[in-house]
Amino acid sequence: MALVPSTFILSVGSKAPDFSLTDSVSGDTLSYADIKGEKGTLVVFACNHCPYVVHLAKELGEFANRAASHGIKTVAISANDVDNYPQDSPEKMKTFAAESGWDFPYLFDTTQEVAHAYSAACTPDFFLFDADGVLYYAGQFDESRPNDGAEITGSDLKDAVKKMAQGQKYDSPMKPATGCNIKWKPGNEPKYFG
Repeated sequence: MALVPSTFILSVGSKAPDFSLTDSVSGDTLSYADIKGEKGTLVVFACNHCPYVVHLAKELGEFANRAASHGIKTVAISANDVDNYPQDSPEKMKTFAAESGWDFPYLFDTTQEVAHAYSAACTPDFFLFDADGVLYYAGQFDESRPNDGAEITGSDLKDAVKKMAQGQKYDSPMKPATGCNIKWKPGNEPKYFG
């Protein structure tokens, strides 16, 4: 496991890259337009086996449910190479979503093109877009990490959602999410990693 931070290459003010991916839960093919919320959309790059995702999976499910009641929808995307990491297969994604209480789509990016478009680097990696699909916040869920004893609060993301809902500019420092590197297919590693 290589620990990596968010890249911040997709910067605040950028439009959400579109996609057309299969939902591992429903089997439906969904685009950004299909899943976007009336007031905003949270795109999370995740996977089943990363301890950083497992650490906050249930809290993310609860957070997403609360956000949905305010018009902000959530979608998770896994881009991991399932040939080398079969524990992240779409069949296992469906099970993981159910066990984690995720009532939102969990899409599989088989070509890894969407992860490239978002400049996603790690799992989890969070991107919060406003009602117009413009990036408002990118960064961590909160300060907690696996086995550090800190309470999982979602405080950074909650603060961003609150400020976005109130029409305020996000003026706090955006701290990068950290987690396992996305498991790129051989030869498909993004150029932004040098």
